[in-house]
Amino acid sequence: MTFFRYFPAKEHLLLDDPYDPQLSAAVADQPRDLPPFLRAARGIREAWRALPEPETPIIRRRVRIIARTPALRGAMWRTTGNTERALAGQLVADGASPEVARVAAASVLAALVAGLYLWADDERVTLADAIERALDVIETRA
Repeated sequence: MTFFRYFPAKEHLLLDDPYDPQLSAAVADQPRDLPPFLRAARGIREAWRALPEPETPIIRRRVRIIARTPALRGAMWRTTGNTERALAGQLVADGASPEVARVAAASVLAALVAGLYLWADDERVTLADAIERALDVIETRA
């Protein structure tokens, strides 16, 4: 058995994104009369509130390594692109135009990634708090 049988590339050791189904479902559960951006932001917020806080410092170290390594940051954005497509697809399925859905998903995910990176650098903050604060910055209340 070789390394590459388990991981298609070295970056896959650090990049793991099992949350796309939960994030898309949380966006789908938001009221359809909300604008797509708010549906995405509030869906992400609800999904993260329902997930358990990572219990191991290894995850924080992984994210810290990603945040500080340009090649891994690029890989993170490629992985996030899959999530963006999933969220945008959900928004389109619920009636948003493809352009609006894509911008809404990309904006919310940029905040999410910024929150992850802030959490990785600050041992005093929980992941949930970092994500909440990042979403607070971009979410406008109607």
